[in-house]
Amino acid sequence: MNELAVWVTILSFIFTVLFIFWRSTVNEAIPASIGAFVVLLAGTVSLSDLWMITETIGGAAVTIMATIVMAIVLESFGFFHWAAEKLTAQSGGSGIKLFWYTNLLCFLMTLFVNNDGSILITTPILLMILHNLGLKNHQKLPYLISGALVATASSAPIGVSNIVNLIALKIVNMSLYMSAAMMFVPATIGLLIMSLLLFLVFYPTLPKKIHMAAGRHRPFSPRPGQHPLKYAQEAAPAQVGGAFMRNIILFVLSVRIGLFVASYVGFPVPLTAVIGSLVLLGWRWWKLRIPPTDIIRKIPWHILIFALSMYVIIYGLHNIGLTDMLIKYLSPFANGGLLHASISMGVIVSIMSNLFNNHPALMVGTLTLTNMGLDPVTLKISYLASVIGSDIGSLLLPIGTLATLMWMHILRKGKVKITWGDYLKVTILVIPLTVILTLIILSYWVYLVF
Repeated sequence: MNELAVWVTILSFIFTVLFIFWRSTVNEAIPASIGAFVVLLAGTVSLSDLWMITETIGGAAVTIMATIVMAIVLESFGFFHWAAEKLTAQSGGSGIKLFWYTNLLCFLMTLFVNNDGSILITTPILLMILHNLGLKNHQKLPYLISGALVATASSAPIGVSNIVNLIALKIVNMSLYMSAAMMFVPATIGLLIMSLLLFLVFYPTLPKKIHMAAGRHRPFSPRPGQHPLKYAQEAAPAQVGGAFMRNIILFVLSVRIGLFVASYVGFPVPLTAVIGSLVLLGWRWWKLRIPPTDIIRKIPWHILIFALSMYVIIYGLHNIGLTDMLIKYLSPFANGGLLHASISMGVIVSIMSNLFNNHPALMVGTLTLTNMGLDPVTLKISYLASVIGSDIGSLLLPIGTLATLMWMHILRKGKVKITWGDYLKVTILVIPLTVILTLIILSYWVYLVF
């Protein structure tokens, strides 16, 4: 491979990542697709490589798109606003209760949707609620920062909540079921640790009492052509909080559980996700008279383009020897026992994620692991530790994840002032300790159970 092609590939990666950081408001698929095109022209990724890459991300892409379709349908039902209003009402005027309910809302959104979708859905809702409650800028930060961190980190317990996690699962040839069996307990404990640390950090600034009357919506009349269910949800959320919303929750939860059951019995996970989304689409068509045609317009196709493009760029780096170099330096860490492998890979991927974003970091880490010749258990725990580094460790800096970059952009549009200093004051106290403790728990959980 000639030296020019090597340098073109390296520079394509650097400029792609820098542009995403520099212009976070620009659709991330644009710089990524340009970078991938340059790498293909350089010849470091062949057409046969491109076909293999497409096969690798195909199942993950279908699964995550079906999940997003379900989120769009839930939004049509007014589910997200209804859930937010319910949790706010449950806080009963307590700022501390509101903190915990906010975190619960963000966790459930990621569990039901995915991390990027959760940020896009919950942040505007939280901004609206906090504004209606009359909170000042510094009083909003505990809820917004903790909500964003929990929403992003909540993709760690189940691989289906993050497209890059699903792609990496395919690379290491690990089933969704086995990933959840090894990861759900330690990662969920890690989330609880992170939430507790966030509470301790924010406790001095959390408003202890909130005047809930300030957050009540004034009654209004339905707009022309507005469906009565949508109007009822906006005007009086409590009136639609019965059987209908309960059935929606149960159905979505059953579909999410069904993905892991399908993985366990060998049924195609993407097909299970598609069937669930089609049933929910049909339900919406029958209930709201909204045909499924709007889905084509509302699906964020750029997520697929970004994932494919970044994998092309990373595979180009793999082909020019990046993973060979990493294998040389990382093999001693991964082969030092389960605890050593867990902490080492988790910390390394955390560092890489904060340097050049968690998507390429996890892909690079996973490709490296598959070429180390590790035994099956060490490979799995090293991969899961990498996911913890990618999903939780990446939150140390705002540039560690695309979700955090989008979150900061939404806050700016919502006229909430937050600086890097505000963010780092929290994450420097919370994220490193959370990552280390979660990695330790992961190693002992896998050792004891598997």
